[in-house]
Amino acid sequence: MSDGFHGFSKETFGFLRDLKRNNNKEWFDGNRGAFEEYVLAPARYFVVALGGRLKTLSPGVKAIPEIDKSIFRLRRDTRFSEDKTPYKTHLGILFWEGPGKKLDNPNFYVHLNEDSIFIGAGEYRFPPGSLRAYRDAAVHPKNGAELGRILRRFSDNPSYKIGGRHYKRIPPGYDPSHRNAELLLHKGLFVYYEGPVPEEAYSERFVDFCFGVLKDMSPLFLWTLKVLGGGDAKGGASPVRHGP
Repeated sequence: MSDGFHGFSKETFGFLRDLKRNNNKEWFDGNRGAFEEYVLAPARYFVVALGGRLKTLSPGVKAIPEIDKSIFRLRRDTRFSEDKTPYKTHLGILFWEGPGKKLDNPNFYVHLNEDSIFIGAGEYRFPPGSLRAYRDAAVHPKNGAELGRILRRFSDNPSYKIGGRHYKRIPPGYDPSHRNAELLLHKGLFVYYEGPVPEEAYSERFVDFCFGVLKDMSPLFLWTLKVLGGGDAKGGASPVRHGP
């Protein structure tokens, strides 16, 4: 990995576009070399480069440039899905912190489609053992007030959206009149940015672009890490824990 990240290429996004049109094993096997050269290889360098920057926000962030680690595999699990197409048509890259399975922890996420990007931070879905801890933290006098301040920053910025709301009723045992009651309707809590592929994606400056967005989002990552007990969050307040 000594060469460093120099950007993705037109061929990267061309491969994702062509895969969308030819989503079958025969086409993929015939174009595996293009996948490895134009998608997987730059993704590995990107994980190393952006992972190093994210560790300045929280030293325990994991950035492992391997498939099934920081790089999601393209092959889909179709056993329980009505959609039987065998491959994802986007590149997903995850950086996480905490014990256990990576998706059970707070994370930073970058996602490349054929003509757009998605950048997010937080936790897409709380694991069953963390949902109660999240809810208790959301209504806690100190942690809940801190979360409210963090989310207001995103609500006031039209570039960002807040996701994870799912339930229709406040769970039993919680005050429906609490100022953070709507946050109890979430099964996950994350902030995200979506937009067209920027020019920076084709150069090493894409690391700066993504880091700038994720740095903006990092207060939610750090809050989640703190309240769900996932690690030693830099500059955090008191420990409790979470996980997009």
